[in-house]
Amino acid sequence: MSLDNTARLPGADERGTTRDIRKTAIDPDFWYPVARSRDLKPGKAIAVTFAGAPIVLVRTRDGELFALENRCAHRQVPLHVGVVDKCTIRCGYHGWEYDAEGKCVSVPYLDACSMKPNNVRAYPSREAYGLVFIFPGAREKAGEVPFPEVPSASDPNYKTRYLDRRVECHYTFMHENLMDMNHQFLHRRLMGGIKTMFLGVRQGDNWIEADYTFKRAAGKQPLGEKFMLGKRPEPQPGERDLMTIRTEYPYQTLRFWTAGSEHPALDLWNVYIPIDAEQRINHTFGLMMIRRPSMRFLLDAFWPVIVWFTNGIFAEDRWICELEQAAFDEHGADRNQEIFPAIRGLRRVLTDNGIDMPEKA
Repeated sequence: MSLDNTARLPGADERGTTRDIRKTAIDPDFWYPVARSRDLKPGKAIAVTFAGAPIVLVRTRDGELFALENRCAHRQVPLHVGVVDKCTIRCGYHGWEYDAEGKCVSVPYLDACSMKPNNVRAYPSREAYGLVFIFPGAREKAGEVPFPEVPSASDPNYKTRYLDRRVECHYTFMHENLMDMNHQFLHRRLMGGIKTMFLGVRQGDNWIEADYTFKRAAGKQPLGEKFMLGKRPEPQPGERDLMTIRTEYPYQTLRFWTAGSEHPALDLWNVYIPIDAEQRINHTFGLMMIRRPSMRFLLDAFWPVIVWFTNGIFAEDRWICELEQAAFDEHGADRNQEIFPAIRGLRRVLTDNGIDMPEKA
């Protein structure tokens, strides 16, 4: 098989023409988190972006949520610098007032203002798992597209850590980084000597998942890992640890079962939100659920160590993905010679389910 990355396997559209994976835009017709719920206070508004589109999130004094295009139709001033009233937001410049549907309902110095040209776009929005989600695609599809399900996030047997960080790279690098567990060498300082064993891959039109197990080749189990996953006894015959990583477009999950366990010790849900129009920068929102041990308080007691340990892992992943983006920028095109079956399949899922990057204005 040719390793040429313009082959059909890494991803081509329905016309048979190849789409560069790093120039593939994310499909907006899904529910995407764009902020932490705790960051949007009652009676306040905050600015976020999705693939270059400015959006204002508004929480009324009664706690209701809505999302609008972040501009006033009058002078294009960002609405997030305005004033939130009971159920509307007023532009901070001339006081034009917009409701949750983006309709201009008042211009203080005119008797009537509800004219279509004065309206702004409204985005379907909802909250779950401590995150604020919007539907940035075609509004009529919002009720048809399944909302992401993350059962462990509301399971009292798990403690959740929120991942909330900006990474200077195209979102596809993040999918590849997590899916390819052969990069454990990168984390040798924190993890020690880990031998990764690939067990197989399964895939469909919009998803792919890979299974792994691991063996310690050198060193001792790090404290951070021990507090996350528990002390690792020798597995019984026929038992082994299992990690399953899945990209079901556009979300990504990682579940890790210790040998012989029924429930995952670690359950991770991630999505990578493009910030800029060229989608070279992403904001990673994630939920990292860690199962509580029988002595439940121990996880809380050791939580600072787990945070320190995982921060180190995430920092190395961010560093290496940003270096990959820099290499892409230098070459101007994807020149990766990918040989790992799981990543070749992942690239197909990401390109086939993505869309063409919008033309520059």
